[in-house]
Formats: sequence, C-alpha cells, structure tokens
Amino acid sequence: MTQLFNFIFFQLKKSAEIITDSTSIIWFNDDFYMLLLRFAINLFFLTIIIRYLYYPKTKRKDYLFTYYLIGTITFFLCFGLKKLDIDTGMGLGLFAIFGIIRYRTDAIEIKEMTYLFLIIGISVVNALGANKLSMAELGTINFSVVILTYILEYVWLMKHETRKTINYERIDLITPDKYEEMKADLEKRTGLAINRFDIGKIDFLNDTALIRVFYYADEQELSDYHVN
Repeated sequence: MTQLFNFIFFQLKKSAEIITDSTSIIWFNDDFYMLLLRFAINLFFLTIIIRYLYYPKTKRKDYLFTYYLIGTITFFLCFGLKKLDIDTGMGLGLFAIFGIIRYRTDAIEIKEMTYLFLIIGISVVNALGANKLSMAELGTINFSVVILTYILEYVWLMKHETRKTINYERIDLITPDKYEEMKADLEKRTGLAINRFDIGKIDFLNDTALIRVFYYADEQELSDYHVN
C-alpha cells in the first residue's frame, strides 16, 4: 500500500511539474516562419487538387468547402501536435475516429472518399515533414501526387461510371423484350444518359422494383433525382 501511495504521489508531482513548466507563454519563435511557409505550400497544392483536378470533373461545390477545411484543420492539428509532448499517432487516430463518425451519417462515393484521404495525407506530410524533409523532397512528394492524380483523372480514366438505385413502379416494363422502352422511360424521368441498368428486387405486392442505373458522371450533370 505504501509503495502504491508513493507511486501515485510521484506521478502527481511529475504531472504538476509539467503543467507548471507549460504555463510559460512563448509569444514568438522562429517556427512561426516555418508555419507560414508550409501552410502556404499546403494551401497551394490543396487548391490544385481540389479546384483544378477534382471540381472540373464533378462540379460538386459542397465538397470544396469540406476538403479545404479538413485539409487546413489537419495541417494545423499535425503541426501543433508535433510541438507538444503528445503522441501524434494518438491525435490522428482521434481525428480519424471523429471524421468516420461524422461521415458515416451520409453516404460518400468512393471517389469522394479517395480525394478526402488524399487531402488528409497531403496535409499530414506538409505539416509533419518540417524537421525530416527538405523543401526539395517535400516539393517532389506534392508534385508527384498532383501529377499522378491528373494522369489517372484526365488521361487513363476519362470516363467514370457511377450508379443510382431507383424505386421504379412501372413493373410492366421489366421484361427483357421491353428493355429499350424501359431505358427510355428511365432517361426521361431522371434526365440521365443511362449506359445500362440492372433489375434488382421486385415487389409484386406493391408493383415496384429496385433498379440500378449506371451512367458516366463525367459526361453529364449529376442528378439526385429518385424515381418513385
């Protein structure tokens, strides 16, 4: 019991000393210039990826706001944690948990999730590479990511096929011989140039069927319309 008490007392004393040492306020140091420089670099490459690679393909303005703020917060979070006596992995783990909880409330396309991971990864590298990476190495990493993203988005993968699930009530058209008629009806209702579609679960009791329509999102305006 005495040893346990001494151990607890020692830990409390050590914690008090750490708190006392951390109460001294540092108004300015040379790391401030490094913060500004690396934040400018991070913001520059985020703008290339978000505004000039992602947005022209998707036209999703709602994700512009999300990506910019997540990239900025991630950068400042990592830059701040590396100057504190806190495990950076733990901090990023907590950030990831809260991010997953938030984004599990609404479905995100795989492409948008990939860009989200890309934004977080770039921001982490730009923030944590201050002491270990030179500017040449940091620039090489950022430019490599941008170039690879451009090649995959605009050169190799010109067409991005996506899908929507529709609750369709005209089950009289689900027979194979009326495929083209059903496709024309779906295109008229949704406003999409449908590439193909699959028939899922059929509910004869309510005269409805679940239809998965596939279309090239890069060739047309995205629509959130659902047929009832």
